Amino acid sequence: MPDKVKNTNHRLKILYLYRILFENTDEEHIISMPEIIAKLSEYGINAGRKGIYEDVNCLRTFGIDVILVKGSDSGYYIPSRTFELSELKVLADEVSSSKFLTEKKSRELIKKLETLTSVHSAKELQRQIYVADRGKTQNESTLVNVDILYKAISEKRKISFAYFDYDTKKRKKYRDGVRTCSPYALTFNNEQYYLVARYDKRPELLTNFRVDRMEQITLIDDKYIKAPEKFKIADYLKSTFSMFSGHSEPVRLCFENSLINAVIDRFGKDITILSDDNEHFAIWTDVQTEQPAAFFSWLFIFGTQAEITEPPELRTKYKEALQKVSELY
Repeated sequence: MPDKVKNTNHRLKILYLYRILFENTDEEHIISMPEIIAKLSEYGINAGRKGIYEDVNCLRTFGIDVILVKGSDSGYYIPSRTFELSELKVLADEVSSSKFLTEKKSRELIKKLETLTSVHSAKELQRQIYVADRGKTQNESTLVNVDILYKAISEKRKISFAYFDYDTKKRKKYRDGVRTCSPYALTFNNEQYYLVARYDKRPELLTNFRVDRMEQITLIDDKYIKAPEKFKIADYLKSTFSMFSGHSEPVRLCFENSLINAVIDRFGKDITILSDDNEHFAIWTDVQTEQPAAFFSWLFIFGTQAEITEPPELRTKYKEALQKVSELY
């Protein structure tokens, strides 16, 4: 073997050794010295025991935890990695079940997650793959769109884009004209990404756009409208139901005491709880009431255990909505 090739292989040996240990071992799977030598041979590298002992010590000095198991079945393994297997399973579940990602992209990302653990543990991630039988997005450019939107938000740049809906034949139907807005935040709600922005055609309020229904997103040099001084995405989301856009107004709600968990889940632990009587409590919260259907549907879940007490106009709207639905039956 020429000296140049021999020197190159010598330099590569420790890198291949690390790959072999990383990909093939964990706390339940060790690799013996003969197996290491055989796998290095597959990479075209001839290695002896002494050299491998030295390389293992180099890996340890570098900070990689390589454990030696002594005994009749001796061998080496790497016990831990950046992500624990339980953490990777959570990530794989989220990726595979997300409606925001296409089925193809979900599988690609899970394959990448598998490279962060041993081949043995990767099989457990493969069993986590969600068999797509639900409404996952068909928009392959959504991840690229998210990257562009984060750039626009950080640089305080306006954007233009095309926005579409689906018709009854599942075809894209683009809304008239190109939309322009000043983006403020991205949020994940109802298993979808939404952009919160100041839409040029409705500058008096904040508007939410489904990211997977945005196309041809472009950064433009029009004057950027700054977010309201007191704008906080967490507070904004508390007033928003199903990400409908519209004006917000203070609403007083009364609940039976048994619903305290549901109220905290929806509005957070910072909500002020007011004592109404021994069996009920009340809260004041901002609710977007311009399109109240989503708020009404959430409230209806609790039946007679929840009530709008103020403002009276919203009570009337809720009563009328219930009457219209009941007339269908």
